Amino acid sequence: MWSRKLVLPLLGLCLLVSSSFRLPAPTMKLALLKYRGGGDWYSDPTALTNLSKFCNEEIGTSLDPNYATVASGSVEIFDYPYVHATGHGNILFTEQEAANIRAYLIGGGFLHIDDNYGMDPFVQPAMKQVFPELDFVLLPFSHEIFHQKFDFPEGLPKIHEHDGKPPQAFGLFWEGRLVCLYTYECDLGDGWEDPEVHRDPPELRRKALQMGANIIQYAFSH
Repeated sequence: MWSRKLVLPLLGLCLLVSSSFRLPAPTMKLALLKYRGGGDWYSDPTALTNLSKFCNEEIGTSLDPNYATVASGSVEIFDYPYVHATGHGNILFTEQEAANIRAYLIGGGFLHIDDNYGMDPFVQPAMKQVFPELDFVLLPFSHEIFHQKFDFPEGLPKIHEHDGKPPQAFGLFWEGRLVCLYTYECDLGDGWEDPEVHRDPPELRRKALQMGANIIQYAFSH
């Protein structure tokens, strides 16, 4: 029979051992871009949380699932190596905001714009404010971003139908480095959301998360 004198020291020892094996605190956050223009920048609210958790499990990152929200013109944007922009409508930058994003990207940051359906007419004009000298180029299926931990030999997975067009990935390159990725007719963010939100089949949702992990792995290593 266990005595109280024996149980209490054992309990204390268990607490001491368990506390010494706690997982390290997350060291980094992904960020969501808050922009002007009327587009719903806040759509897909669970996407970055789920992507952070998936990356921690699958590619060994230490991301805080509680992602940050940063305004286009804020200096806080420089605290985050990956910034995500999404929505269904217009996106506008002031001169100061465009200059801020340009400095962030030239300085080593990475911007991923994911068209949630309806952003396409506004993405290129907005990014022309940031990089007037650059044009989006279509990424070939051989690009490294499709061949990180997870292999996507045919490029982006098709998550939502939208207009029924093939998914495409476009990039802006500064001095040879991909600084802005624009994913079109794909809707990765919807695939990252909680399963009950869009009721995507599990295999499709996993493809979206795998491609997202590739993007994070690429962004963190280039």
